[in-house]
Amino acid sequence: MAKQKIAVVGAGLIGLSTAVYISESISKCSVTVISDKFTPNTTSDVAAGMLIPHTYQGIPIHQQKQWFRETFDYLFEINNSSEASDAGINLVSGWQIFKTIPDEVLPFWSDVVLGFRSMTEEELKKFPQHRFGQAFTTLKCDCPSYLLWLEKRLKGNGSQVYARRIEDLWELHSKYDIVVNCSGIGSRELMGDLEIYPVRGQVLKVDAPWVNHFIRDGDSLTYIYPGIHNVTLGGTRQKDNWSLSPDPRSSKDIFDRCCALEPSLQRAQDIKVRVGLRPSRLAVRLQKEILVHDGKKLTVVHNYGHGSGGFSVHRGTAKEAARLVGECIAALEGSSLKAKL
Repeated sequence: MAKQKIAVVGAGLIGLSTAVYISESISKCSVTVISDKFTPNTTSDVAAGMLIPHTYQGIPIHQQKQWFRETFDYLFEINNSSEASDAGINLVSGWQIFKTIPDEVLPFWSDVVLGFRSMTEEELKKFPQHRFGQAFTTLKCDCPSYLLWLEKRLKGNGSQVYARRIEDLWELHSKYDIVVNCSGIGSRELMGDLEIYPVRGQVLKVDAPWVNHFIRDGDSLTYIYPGIHNVTLGGTRQKDNWSLSPDPRSSKDIFDRCCALEPSLQRAQDIKVRVGLRPSRLAVRLQKEILVHDGKKLTVVHNYGHGSGGFSVHRGTAKEAARLVGECIAALEGSSLKAKL
């Protein structure tokens, strides 16, 4: 039987990781990624890339934990391999600090990260404005490096990558059997999904190689994330703001807030400003859909709406999307067999 042709729309973190998982787990298909934007021009390139989960209100916690564990385990394996440098993956230890004791002293992901514990009184002296803290080790991705690594892996599997803007999924009907929609915020126009909205994020990328530990305020708005090539300082969280232009006032505010937590950042060099629009939704849309138009059918699998939590769950949601693609392939093959009979 001929291989099923799969088109993945979107070449950010979710699109590429989903395409890689499908190409590596389903032998009876060919995979093509189609997007008008590739690294370094995707929203994913701006992301801090820290594996600290965002909580999705519309998804059961056990499901979120599974996605996070699958992602953490996958990246941890890469971190322990010769691929770590090329993929931009590294372990980083640090502190999450709170001005008031949080309701959830032990978050659902505490047994997935490494060495999770409450901070000692001695450690908290470094942050006199905060009353409580958590110390742990997690993983960080250098986002552009990781996207290039995923694309290289995809091409190594024999998959194709095309630069093209898709205005309507029906454009792909004649050439592909299944379309996997990983278009992120683009799904607002592509699918008419008004449940997805932008949350504008502005960050600073600075040269401060002496900063070795991450610091994250419990409100998740102020953070210092050291990576392989630079340190990410954040941030902003502006709902329904579509502007991609850097805001100097936000940059100053971010820098001042981060320097209050780590005064040595006053010496940081080579400060660059990056802006991205997080594709946010009450819950990730991860489901099958059959589109019908003029008597024709188009099989679609959706995987988008990860917001600020994409890096923490991307491998887990890619696995689930691949499972749905497998179900679609089985259904299409069943229909083809019945037609022949």
